[in-house]
Parts: sequence; C-alpha cells; structure tokens
Amino acid sequence: MRGVVLLYLLPAVLSISFKLPADGSRCIKEEAHKDVLVVGEFTVENIPSSHEVDIMVKDTKEQTLFSKEKADTGKFAFTLDDYDMFSICFHGKRVDGQGAGRSPPVDDLSVKLTVKRGIEAKSYNDLAKAEKLKPMELELKKLEDLAEAIVSDFAYMKSREKLMRDTNESTNSRVLWFSIFSMAVLLGLALWQVFYLKRFFKAKKLIE
Repeated sequence: MRGVVLLYLLPAVLSISFKLPADGSRCIKEEAHKDVLVVGEFTVENIPSSHEVDIMVKDTKEQTLFSKEKADTGKFAFTLDDYDMFSICFHGKRVDGQGAGRSPPVDDLSVKLTVKRGIEAKSYNDLAKAEKLKPMELELKKLEDLAEAIVSDFAYMKSREKLMRDTNESTNSRVLWFSIFSMAVLLGLALWQVFYLKRFFKAKKLIE
C-alpha cells in the first residue's frame, strides 16, 4: 500500500500531520529552488514493538538526500543543485517475523512533519550568538536574506517566462512551416491530378 501527497504550492513553512499504515508507505512531494536550504523535522508516534519506520528523502534523480532507519523522531537538512522536486517517504514495516495475516491488526501510526525553506530554515538565534550580532543587526540580516530570496524568486520566474516564450515562438514557427509545407503538398497533388486526368482523357480520346 503506497500513498503520495502532492503539494504544488511553495510555502516557506510546511507543517502537516497524517496517518501512516503500519505496513505501508506515505510520501510527501515538494519543490525547492537551487541552493535553497531545506530543513525538516519529523515525529512518528504510536510505533508498536512489532514494527519499525524508515524515512528516506530523494530527488527526482533518485539521489538520496537523507535516510534513517528506526526513525521515530529526527531532523534533516539539504540543498539541491538545481530547481527540482524532492520526496519525503515514510515506510512502515513489521520486524517481529510474523506475517500481517497471522497477527492482530495494528492501528495506523501518527506522523508529524515540518519542512522549512529559505530564510525560515535558518537559525538566526544561533547566527546572532556566533557572530555576536546586536538585535538591530540581526533584523537587518533577516531583511537582507529576505530581499535576496525575493530577487532570486523573481529571477527564476523571469527565466521560466523566457523559456516559455522561447518554446511558444519555436512552436509557432514550426506550425507555420508545417502549414506552408502542407499547402505546397496539397497544391502539388492538385496539379498532378489535373495533368494526370488531362492525359487520361486524351488517351481515351474524350478531349482533344
């Protein structure tokens, strides 16, 4: 049994709770920009002694970004080399050696997952302590990071717009040339039919 939850919006913070079958899987899929820090924290509750839960985070290239066995709680962090979608999968499995049909049914497990991206993923308190920043300097640092994130988002949207525009122009050009080619073929076929019928009728002496 496998479930997939697709989240197409890109909020800075995602907090979600869901049920995980004790002998099944659930996956959360999200997108992230290039070089943007992604930090996650999870908790799996009500795990019976007969079961374990594994977690694995992968990108679309099947590259493992994070994995952990016997994962009842934990954190992870990663960045992507390019704009891509990543999946966070929880896998429940039985470890007591008994088959699912020979043991009492087990209730679904409760999973709590929080994913932060960009400036929300940064620990500004730790940064302030490490660099000994004053409150005003820390706020300016947050504003600087926010401005960089906005500029990065606009640059990405501009590049996507250019790509879509180039694709549309290329498609329109191909359609135009295909239409011209089709008209030329139809015109050639019509002329060939006229000459063929004229020769046919002459051969039958139906016309002079």
